[in-house]
Amino acid sequence: MSSALPTTHQALKVPEVMEALGLSRFKVYDLIRSRELPSITIGRARRIPADSLRTFMETKLEEAA
Repeated sequence: MSSALPTTHQALKVPEVMEALGLSRFKVYDLIRSRELPSITIGRARRIPADSLRTFMETKLEEAA
């Protein structure tokens, strides 16, 4: 499975996730709030582990099949 994720990043910023999924900032934060997309907070910075994003995308693909 190819992805548009940066391969050097282990944790992505919200704008990177927005671009990878083609979603708005509101929708990404909605996924985080609903715990569909796991994230971590470091100080005031919100990061989404790249593995969590891959798992999220695989789960959505399986649900759509």
